[in-house]
Amino acid sequence: MRVREAVSADWERIWPLWHRVVSTGETYMWDPATDEDSARAVWMLPAPAAVFVAEDDGRIVGTALLKPNQPGLGDHVANAGFMVDPDRAGEGIGRTLAHHVLSAARAQRYQAMQFNAVVSTNTGAIALWESLGFEIVGTVPGAFRHPTQGYADIHIMYRRLVP
Repeated sequence: MRVREAVSADWERIWPLWHRVVSTGETYMWDPATDEDSARAVWMLPAPAAVFVAEDDGRIVGTALLKPNQPGLGDHVANAGFMVDPDRAGEGIGRTLAHHVLSAARAQRYQAMQFNAVVSTNTGAIALWESLGFEIVGTVPGAFRHPTQGYADIHIMYRRLVP
């Protein structure tokens, strides 16, 4: 598997994965019915954001978005989103992408990384982030409408990137 920065032409291979993950309504705040143009507008952001893809035998099996968490005086803290092909869950793709994105964030001189809305029912993601040094610094009760589990909490997770 190879992780690299995405180019515009990758979108046609990112979109099916993005749509499949978001359309479940289980892990991201975006509307499960988000159309392709809107999805591209929120994922394929211009610099200083960067999009990465994980490829295996020429197939995109994961993607990640790295961007400032806030503009202006908050742009020293990174934010990131990760999506892995559900058929490839448990193969280490998310962890490989995470290591790559954390390295890229350090190279871009971000001081920390913050995830604003990790759904509490996404226990695999929470375990991954905690194993990589993130901690839950806040919880917003019932802030996510899960399609099968009702109102679920979201966690704000944080990790410093520099000593």
